[in-house]
Amino acid sequence: MSGQWFHLKKRKIAARKKRIVKIIVVIPARYGSSRFAGKVLAKETGKYLVQHTYERALCAKTVDRALIATDDQQVMDACAEFGGECVMTSVKHQSGTDRIAEAVAKLDVDIIVNLQADEPEIDPDYIDQVAGLLADNPDANMATLLAPFESADDVVNPNVVKCITGKDGKAIYFSRSVIPYDRNAGGVSEVGCYKRHLGIYAYRKEFLMKYTSLKPSFLEQTEKLEQLRAIENGYTILTAMVGKAWDGIDTHKQYRVFVERMNSEYKAEPSRE
Repeated sequence: MSGQWFHLKKRKIAARKKRIVKIIVVIPARYGSSRFAGKVLAKETGKYLVQHTYERALCAKTVDRALIATDDQQVMDACAEFGGECVMTSVKHQSGTDRIAEAVAKLDVDIIVNLQADEPEIDPDYIDQVAGLLADNPDANMATLLAPFESADDVVNPNVVKCITGKDGKAIYFSRSVIPYDRNAGGVSEVGCYKRHLGIYAYRKEFLMKYTSLKPSFLEQTEKLEQLRAIENGYTILTAMVGKAWDGIDTHKQYRVFVERMNSEYKAEPSRE
């Protein structure tokens, strides 16, 4: 009996010591934008663009908290208006990742999901999935998502990033070029052979702090893809495939299409009267 009690006590102690993974989504929301100035505060749907993204983030099941990180008082004021949690960060940051690192530096958190402010239609399940890659793999430092391509035009488009992975799902390389390059087909073979990179990341906090302290790497600067800094410095990026890609909003035209889609969906909802 005493032996059984001892083992039971050990199990209870282990359960108490079991670490609860704390997950936060941070949305870097810089007011300036070369192609669409002030887009995070566009409000033709009745909600700010960043508000749509923030509310989607809060729908993720595993997320404890969502936080907007900005460099502009106008964004702070808008967040206060709709009740979004927001923190002011330096205007000197060169990337959203640097902004996120400042925002979480003093927070008690394990996993940070980097969600771009111009992703108002992100599937909350995708947020759970990218965070889960790190939660389920304690030795991993960074994770991201991929999706199948739907057209050959997107494969050859340098604005749509491609990724190749090993059989274990670890990223080998990201590029704006066609990878893999099918020599026999003269570049692009079957569209299904290619993997599209989606702009969402998860980082373990201690890795994020180290990652942002590293100097921009040669590959990163050449391709203009920040995630290559991790690969070039020998770090692993875990990936997972999702069923469908989504498009962020980079231009006025994309925003108008989004507004039209939101308005049509609103009109299609049954009356509650």
